[in-house]
Amino acid sequence: MEEKLKIYEKTIKKKHSFNWTPNYKEEVRTSLSKTVFIPIAEKTFQKLGWDIVFKDENKIEAKRREKALGIEKWTEIITATYNFGNLEVKSESLGNEMWDNGRNSKRVKLFIHALKETENEHDRNALNELEQETEKKNNWDDYVIPETLPKPKESKKPSLLIPIVGGIISSLIFGFVIAEVSIHGIYFIGLFEFLVGLAIAFALKILIKSSNFTDFKKLHSLLIAMIIVTYLSNQYFQYEIILNQNNYDRIGFFEFMKIRFSEGLTIKTLNTGWIGLVISWLLQLGLTYAIAYLRLVSTITSYQLERIPTEVLDFSYYHLIKGKSEKEVRIELNNKGWTAVENQNEVFEAVQAIYGKIELGRIK
Repeated sequence: MEEKLKIYEKTIKKKHSFNWTPNYKEEVRTSLSKTVFIPIAEKTFQKLGWDIVFKDENKIEAKRREKALGIEKWTEIITATYNFGNLEVKSESLGNEMWDNGRNSKRVKLFIHALKETENEHDRNALNELEQETEKKNNWDDYVIPETLPKPKESKKPSLLIPIVGGIISSLIFGFVIAEVSIHGIYFIGLFEFLVGLAIAFALKILIKSSNFTDFKKLHSLLIAMIIVTYLSNQYFQYEIILNQNNYDRIGFFEFMKIRFSEGLTIKTLNTGWIGLVISWLLQLGLTYAIAYLRLVSTITSYQLERIPTEVLDFSYYHLIKGKSEKEVRIELNNKGWTAVENQNEVFEAVQAIYGKIELGRIK
């Protein structure tokens, strides 16, 4: 953040917000046109050192990050929305706090002040020039259609079988490792679920690349199945390890689970009973799913983008911006050597992935 803005920030009177998700918003009038508002707001966010995560014709969003104890984290998401000369600025806390200590009001008031400063740095001629430049940029008027495009890579036929087989094997391995750690090591609730979520997502990443399969709905279902198999097999492996290592008389797995329920979950000296045990299992499933799900979305999006050269993606996006239908864009791709339907499908998946990547960055 620019030094003069840091100084101004210290003079702002805070307004505290108490809520499940604390937020603060203000509405002010602006003389900026809709077209020029976004680039001026962009420059403002850059001055403030906040990371832009989304923009369209009327709205722009940025996240503010803060470093504490060597760890960077998002603290607020700031949204500025233009509506017929009115500007609504909203700041919302990111995290689990229910009291923002006035931070959201400071972000809003600081942005409004910095926006006016940025606007005052441009006279009427400069604003007119910026408006023209923005319209040209939005319409891709400076884009030059290339004579040739990079040739498509040989596309492997997508196969769901590879992720299914690989997913089941990976889940059984993870289940065995968790069982070993639970019996012979120290199990940290939260940390292990986080690590298991990352491990499952990493396994899926390898399987997606080796199978060229990117159908999100089916991979999402596979993810859920992998989590269930991981934790069910964990219970079964614990059952086998305990019986084999202690020379106990063999009992059925369901009898073993009954004993586990009757014993319940003990945290230090507190026995929480079967209710605590069930809650701990639900937390395991929920935390693992949340981590693995976000990583899966990111993996699919990144893979869909990396399959397609930037020149081809720009070429297709340009024609879509100019109002051409999917059929017409396919014809344009065909004329440039992208004749295989599978390759063309991958191009359109990559275009969708651009929006997916943006939405991923906006997650609160």
